Amino acid sequence: MTRENLLTIEGLSKSYPGVKANEDVSFKIATGEIHALLGENGAGKSTLVKMIYGLVRPDEGRMILRGQSYAPSEPREARASGVAMVFQHFSLFDALNVAENVALGMDNPPKQRELAARIREVSEGYGLPLDPARLVGDLSAGERQRVEIVRCLLQDPKLLIMDEPTSVLTPQEVNILFDTLRKLSAEGTSILYISHKLEEIKALCDEATILRRGKVVGTCTPREKSAREMAEMMVGATLNSPERPAGELGEVSLEVRNLSVASANPFGTSLRDIGFAVRKGEVLGIGGVAGNGQDELLMALSGEARTKRDSIQVNGTDIGEMGPNERRRLGLVTAPEERLGHAAAPDMSLMENALLSGDVRKGLTRKGFVDWGATRAFAQGIVEKFDVRTPGISTAARALSGGNLQKFVLGREIMQDPEVIIVNQPTWGVDAAAAAFIRQALLDLAAKGAAVVVISQDIDEVMEVADRFAALNEGRLSPPVPTKGLTIDEIGLMLGGAHGMHKAEVSHAEA
Repeated sequence: MTRENLLTIEGLSKSYPGVKANEDVSFKIATGEIHALLGENGAGKSTLVKMIYGLVRPDEGRMILRGQSYAPSEPREARASGVAMVFQHFSLFDALNVAENVALGMDNPPKQRELAARIREVSEGYGLPLDPARLVGDLSAGERQRVEIVRCLLQDPKLLIMDEPTSVLTPQEVNILFDTLRKLSAEGTSILYISHKLEEIKALCDEATILRRGKVVGTCTPREKSAREMAEMMVGATLNSPERPAGELGEVSLEVRNLSVASANPFGTSLRDIGFAVRKGEVLGIGGVAGNGQDELLMALSGEARTKRDSIQVNGTDIGEMGPNERRRLGLVTAPEERLGHAAAPDMSLMENALLSGDVRKGLTRKGFVDWGATRAFAQGIVEKFDVRTPGISTAARALSGGNLQKFVLGREIMQDPEVIIVNQPTWGVDAAAAAFIRQALLDLAAKGAAVVVISQDIDEVMEVADRFAALNEGRLSPPVPTKGLTIDEIGLMLGGAHGMHKAEVSHAEA
């Protein structure tokens, strides 16, 4: 059965200084269709959906929504026309409850009692139950996303745009979300779905439009293509899976003992009696649903959070009371999850951001003065080796797409030849080719003798690169177990708090 077109995009183009973000983009979304928008980092996906949502005005081209010319000058106009968007990064206030957060995102919110009733009705009706009175700071990452989605659904959208919606969800939460999206589709709501998780695209989406360097380079029906085929359409090249170079494990390089740290965030998760060891040449994968202490663990290991004597050792040296720069001198580097504001200063250039963490190990200052030649060469080397799409190293960090900034941040740390590297969400929001490159770079580091810790919510990623796996749950870490032979069901139990269990015990508990 042929569906009517809901949104038609014809020849949209948008340029910024030094880059053409979109060029002559055309495609259609049918009523009730779940349409994927695919492309590598910097392909123009974000600019395109911002034009649809009224955040950016196109230079050329037009849009037609339900048979009428559509050119929103701001998101309010887009919402009034039936277009809603769930962003990749949540825009919620921890200290407010669910109903108060929902009201802040509505143009004409009803009274709180009426709104609370509507939230219960809509959230339960779509399988996303929410308590309107709960503080957002007490919610899991999956529940926070429900708040964002329900806020959109209360406005009865005709087109729902979703940007990387499953990046912080457990496999069970992904299934719930997909059931909700299929129900919306059956009721006639169209969905424009952006994700780098191509197996999810295959399972969910009806059609896909592929962008490369701002242009439409193809369309496909996802269920008729393999994930690899779609990835290769996105990048225009053959992809190779990461490979572990041959090498033997050495002595213990990083050892953590009885690490307990109170979270500085009142809504954060304190670490409780964390212990593990990583040998030279080994990759330890730490999995966990967002909000279980990942940020706190990275900050404790980096030295940003105060830790006690004898809690952390690098190559036999106690670093428990050292700060970040002292730890870097000894060879421990880190890359946090939050790119803008933590891993990179938004308004500083890429060259300046390279200096911020690269100075200690790369010797970028001499007698109190910055060696700008060496700093420039270091930044340029990162951009070239990690294929960071940017007009130049003088570009501000905030001007890069999320995926390109991620490549820059990871490249900056990897190119310092660390003894120990801890990364949190290393490939979050990056395309398949960039993810494979980053994972390979981490494996190559391990092959050269570095101890590598990968903290990730992407279980497939952890299983691809890690020698051993441990689960973080409510600030406690399960004993690491070999990844070889570990099943998704066993991992699920560990993520849920089956601590202190060996693999055989996990399997027995599942049975």
